[in-house]
Amino acid sequence: MARVTIRLLVVDDDPLVRAGLALMLGGAADIEIVGEAADGSEVPALVAAVHPDVVLMDIRMPGVDGLTATERLRSGAGAPEVVLLTTFHADEQVLRALRAGAAGFVLKDTPPAEIVAAVRRVAAGDPVLSPAVTRQLMAHAAGGAADDRAARARTRLGQLSGRERDVAVAVGRGESNAAIAGTLYLSVPTVKAQVSRILARLGLNNRVQIALLVHDAGFLDGDGDVR
Repeated sequence: MARVTIRLLVVDDDPLVRAGLALMLGGAADIEIVGEAADGSEVPALVAAVHPDVVLMDIRMPGVDGLTATERLRSGAGAPEVVLLTTFHADEQVLRALRAGAAGFVLKDTPPAEIVAAVRRVAAGDPVLSPAVTRQLMAHAAGGAADDRAARARTRLGQLSGRERDVAVAVGRGESNAAIAGTLYLSVPTVKAQVSRILARLGLNNRVQIALLVHDAGFLDGDGDVR
């Protein structure tokens, strides 16, 4: 079977960082660098021109930052996945980006092989948040969540069937499709179909947003256990 090539757009205001990322990621046999940008304002036109599968984008840029660029990009139909580069493990800006539809983030000091793996995971439809970082982010989100946001989240999740809710809670724990299949005694294709139905029914566009909604609703505690 022919190898699937991942089309990647790199966005960072530092030309040395940009060149280093392009050199590192472009060296992977299954990744093609289809464009580079120095500011978020350049992203819409480049995406329309080169059609990337994934955008690797710095979260802080002096013009249009990565957060604003992500919100604008992910609000459109058929948008590529976005992975944000950041120097912070968890902060409000990262949460804003995840709520806007980013597939996750990687730290700037992440080893090169892990950044390559992150791009591959996102291209395959999986978020790039480790279980430890997921728990940290979710605890941060829940800690600042107002009661009305929790109530809204529970109302939205109430639209799901029992099985869909089970899958949503498992996604909230950061489980992969294979792990969810094993826990709930389902096939992996069935889990994928359930996740797709949850996204469509709730008007979300990736697994991270499902997880945030589950944690906003208070269905999981800080250790990822069902309340």
